[in-house]
Amino acid sequence: MSDQPRNEAPASVADLQAQLRSSGYLASRGLATATLIGLRLGRPILLEGEVGVGKTEMAKCLAHIGGRQLIRLQCYEGIDTHQALYEWDYARQMLHVRALSEGELSDASTVSGLYSPEFLIERPLLAAIRAGSKAVLLIDEIDRADDEFEAFLLELLSDFQITIPEVGTIAADDRPAVVLTSNRTRELHDALKRRCLYHWIGYPTFEEEIEIVRLRAPDAVEALVRKVVAAVQRLRDMDLVKLPGVAETLDWVDALGVLGTSELDAASAADTLGAVIKDRDDLELVEAELDRVVADA
Repeated sequence: MSDQPRNEAPASVADLQAQLRSSGYLASRGLATATLIGLRLGRPILLEGEVGVGKTEMAKCLAHIGGRQLIRLQCYEGIDTHQALYEWDYARQMLHVRALSEGELSDASTVSGLYSPEFLIERPLLAAIRAGSKAVLLIDEIDRADDEFEAFLLELLSDFQITIPEVGTIAADDRPAVVLTSNRTRELHDALKRRCLYHWIGYPTFEEEIEIVRLRAPDAVEALVRKVVAAVQRLRDMDLVKLPGVAETLDWVDALGVLGTSELDAASAADTLGAVIKDRDDLELVEAELDRVVADA
């Protein structure tokens, strides 16, 4: 754990890069700069890029180095405000009602007590409002949510307060750090982008990816790491439905390590191809070219 004081922004871009590196994350200067500015100004950071390039991991490491709680809201098609903010525990409320006597049920204060905090289920956004600067709020894959939820989120990120009719207004004492991620399955609205500092995370270069693997898998054989990274970079040049990200590179190195393999050849690559290729059509295409991919590596 970094010795940085809780909730304080790092002193410089280089300092943030060093702290992230100590947590196992290799951040480019551009990413570290956008993150530092976001922390200093209290602005959300929107990270876009292909699947598996480290967007979610960035938020996790940011929470780790700052000693903050990571609160994650995983977006999906059809998510609504209650699933993201709060819900009433109707099952417990009904049990409580059944336990009351007839006289107690006629008491208005007893009935209003059904909407006390003990029956309130806290979802990620409400948890982040209450935690304030003690948290990093990760809104993951915002592009999977619909336009209505995005509009609601826009308002929340502006005020960081909500009104629960039965309870009242709950406002953050101070703002949490906010990281949004998007895989660009749809275009986000300009209004949301204007609220955020934006950074695109692309695939790393050959040397950058080797350094990432060294950080995350320090015991891996150097020659094997270089061959795996070269093979993955070659796969990204192919016409695949799902290009392998850095996460798949790490999975491939780990899979080969489990088998005790210190050399990437056609046989070991074929045995572990499922660690890096996650689509049937892609698998057939790569299998047909596997000898060449390994030879190029």
